[in-house]
Amino acid sequence: MNAADFDLQATIARLFVYPVKSCAGVELDEALLIETGLEFDRAWMVVDAQGEFVSQRELPRMALVRPQLKHSEMVLRAPGMLALHIAFDRVEQPVRVKVWKDEVAAYDMGDIAAQWFSDFLSEPGRPQKLRMVRFDPEQRRLSSLKWTEGVEALNQFADGFPLLVASEGSLAELNAKLAAAGHPAVGIERFRPNIVLAGVEAHDEDRVETLHIATAEGEVLMRPVKPCARCPIPDIDPQTAVRSPEVGDMLRTYRSDPRVDGAITFGMNAIVLVGLEHALRVGQPVGGNLRFE
Repeated sequence: MNAADFDLQATIARLFVYPVKSCAGVELDEALLIETGLEFDRAWMVVDAQGEFVSQRELPRMALVRPQLKHSEMVLRAPGMLALHIAFDRVEQPVRVKVWKDEVAAYDMGDIAAQWFSDFLSEPGRPQKLRMVRFDPEQRRLSSLKWTEGVEALNQFADGFPLLVASEGSLAELNAKLAAAGHPAVGIERFRPNIVLAGVEAHDEDRVETLHIATAEGEVLMRPVKPCARCPIPDIDPQTAVRSPEVGDMLRTYRSDPRVDGAITFGMNAIVLVGLEHALRVGQPVGGNLRFE
């Protein structure tokens, strides 16, 4: 891959996976691309008594649950709680759960994990009865074929697509606007990207046709397919779980996107065309040609 051949010349600045949907992310120097996105991304999820997923939208303290990926297990920590150890090869009872409009096969992770999440996420007067589940690898959950133009892109418990791409330039533009309004800067963690690009202009990720990433195993081809419409989660401080409206209010002044009926967007959902089982690493060069409409 010759970066000079492309309109957009970038590098991978940061990589994140979010092992438990809506809990804190794990920043990595290297991550393996698999059929459903990055390995371990949204492989686990927390559900209510009806099997419906829960998120920071209604339980902002989920932001304080911090996973750590070790050799054979995930360790979850949260303020005031003993660590919860989840072996990678552990599954228990098969169950059916719902993530948005999809009902999918999963495995319940047992009573200890259920009690851990129920205890931590309950508030005075608002007890929670929660379970932790793991995605069934035999389940095929497709991204929207409308947006992928017929490409069958799989994902686990992500909202709808295997990857989310954002850029440092987009965050810098937002932070400049926040500073001008007297608000503190925010981190990219609020937007929960998998891949953060450096070296591009603000929101160039919105306009690129295909991302070409040079890896040790060969070239990865990744297509941004749908702008990421934003819910209230970017308004939640990931360090404190405190919600305040500054980020969403600022985005509403300049990020309405007609491609998604005027929704407020930040970052692009993406699918992998070529490069499964390749390792993405911080510092790898990224190229792409911009689409002008």
